[in-house]
Amino acid sequence: MNASALIRPAWTPATIALMVIGFVVFWPLGLAMLAYIIWGDRLDGFKRDVNRATDGVFAGCRRGADRAQRWGHGARTGNVAFDDWRDKELERLAEERRKLDEMLSEFDEYARELRRAKDQEEFDRFMANRNRHTAPTTTAKPASDKPSKGKDKGAGQGTNLLDD
Repeated sequence: MNASALIRPAWTPATIALMVIGFVVFWPLGLAMLAYIIWGDRLDGFKRDVNRATDGVFAGCRRGADRAQRWGHGARTGNVAFDDWRDKELERLAEERRKLDEMLSEFDEYARELRRAKDQEEFDRFMANRNRHTAPTTTAKPASDKPSKGKDKGAGQGTNLLDD
């Protein structure tokens, strides 16, 4: 390990500060930092051992995945009747999947059209209400209470007794 590294498995001011901050923020972080300070010099050997062990475990998984991949992608089992049946079933399932996907897309289109029609109806209703409330009202001008003086004297007679 590099002895000049800021964070190294030793009691340096940086590691102590990180340990204290770790305990304040979330106690398992402080505990992890303490473990790193105490046992961090053994970490290289530990990492090497863990990597070697996990490589062995996952190598078995890779072998199994390779075998499954070969079997699923046209690999023959040696039994011709079974292989023919399997191919027919896989083709039938693929055709069913295509039909289901087509039905799904048709239904999605139908639902989209229903939503569009509903939205259009709501919009038309909104516009009708809006136009009804904001439309200018056309009413006749109210008749004047006072008759016009001068020109039309006869027109005003009889409407108001006090005007004469």
